[in-house]
Amino acid sequence: MDRFAGVVAKIDGRILRRGFWLYVWEISNGAKQVLYVGRTGDSSSNNASSPFARFGQHLDFRDNARGNALLKNLVKAGLNPTECTFDLFAIGPLFLEQRNPEQHLRRRDKVAALECALAGHLKELGYDVMGSHHSKKELDRRLYRHLLFAVKDRFPPRGQ
Repeated sequence: MDRFAGVVAKIDGRILRRGFWLYVWEISNGAKQVLYVGRTGDSSSNNASSPFARFGQHLDFRDNARGNALLKNLVKAGLNPTECTFDLFAIGPLFLEQRNPEQHLRRRDKVAALECALAGHLKELGYDVMGSHHSKKELDRRLYRHLLFAVKDRFPPRGQ
């Protein structure tokens, strides 16, 4: 029996850029596949991290961890994260990180509305999307059309 296993992770350096991104995690444990839709752009500060940094927060196992919504959703779905494979599809940065609080909030709200709309779209296509996605902000229809074009090949309609 082998005691150690090699693991390969290929990372595109563009994913290290800070700013306002949307992302979709495709998570599988072999038998089950789920999606997790998220965004960068903090609600509690003027920070907009990279998807790479956000991934580490999402799967933080510490008891006092904050921002680990993906981990919580996986556990709730009965999936052990250490037995899953993760593919990340990130779109962005849609906007650059903003130090001005008003500009940050404006961009954050636009991306939050896009996140909610994208999660709904993927559900309509037949995907199992984890988590809750809510936004009362107005959807930027022009940006949404561009977003749908960016994801159409990666997420075609599933047999229903």
